[in-house]
Amino acid sequence: MSRIDHRPSSGGTAHRASRPAEALSSLMGPPGYLDQIFCAPLPCAHPYQTNGHTMTPLILNLLDLSTPEGSFTRHEPDDLLIRVDDLGITRGDGIFETAEVLHGVPLALEAHLARFAHSAAMLDLPAPNLDLWRRVVQDTARQMADAEGTTAVKFCMTRGIEDNITAPTGWALGFPAHDATEVRRDGLDVVLLDRGYRHDVAETSPWLLQGAKTLSYAVNKAALREAERRGAEDVIFTSTDGYLLEGPSASLIARIDGVYITPPPSLGILKGTTQGDAFVALEARGLTTRVDTLKVDDLASAEALWLCSSTRGAAPIRSLDGTPVPVDHEVTEQINGDLDKRRA
Repeated sequence: MSRIDHRPSSGGTAHRASRPAEALSSLMGPPGYLDQIFCAPLPCAHPYQTNGHTMTPLILNLLDLSTPEGSFTRHEPDDLLIRVDDLGITRGDGIFETAEVLHGVPLALEAHLARFAHSAAMLDLPAPNLDLWRRVVQDTARQMADAEGTTAVKFCMTRGIEDNITAPTGWALGFPAHDATEVRRDGLDVVLLDRGYRHDVAETSPWLLQGAKTLSYAVNKAALREAERRGAEDVIFTSTDGYLLEGPSASLIARIDGVYITPPPSLGILKGTTQGDAFVALEARGLTTRVDTLKVDDLASAEALWLCSSTRGAAPIRSLDGTPVPVDHEVTEQINGDLDKRRA
């Protein structure tokens, strides 16, 4: 890896070459310091693999969070923007959200912003200016209005530069979402994995940050690799005392005795944005929903199961630890049809 020279070249324009330094000037330390460190591209404009699928970033906005009001500027996805001593890179010390986008409109944005603020508070990060983040997500989404298929915006905030924390680092990245048609139709093979905590961990050990959506996703990725080793595609985490929790990147819905149930955030899990909209849709159809605890033993009486996430919608579970699970195709189509009609 070679050192990046951020000074304008004689053959280019000073504006393009200096944009990263201008945008992060408040974070860069004394003059000349930037030329002495490595920088990393934020996302790469070339395709890369995520969850086994190719992802090509489309749109990038970088935020300047050095002032209370803040601002953001557009960049090419392969611009060099993030320092390698940023705590988001070196420690996973930051938060993020991913909002699905349809026709240039980010879905469930207010729920994502509320969860973003909640995660920031749990990590003792500066409270995000939600109006600024709302505008940057909307701008990123709007630029993808003509893109084919479904897209998404991932927006992130880190604590900033290690040993020189003057302001958080923030960005919003727009990218094509994986086509969920197949998984909605065919369902998922899922395994149960012990998360290693009791169900009351959020109350007894809040410093473990269970229930915050952080950039530290190594455990979640390891769980998905373990699922793959077992011949499955996804995971439902369980507590050490037998409670059902959530997936690595999805919320659980179980239908038991005709009631649609999801575990509560008090168990140290995320408040599901897509699950919340799915419940609204189900209730509008006259169906009963409930937020309540579920034990592993309850799975034996489940009539149907779903994992819900922003970019996948409601994905039915077709097997659990190798045992077939009934798939309700009609309800799955109804839920996802209602989710796809959202505009806010």
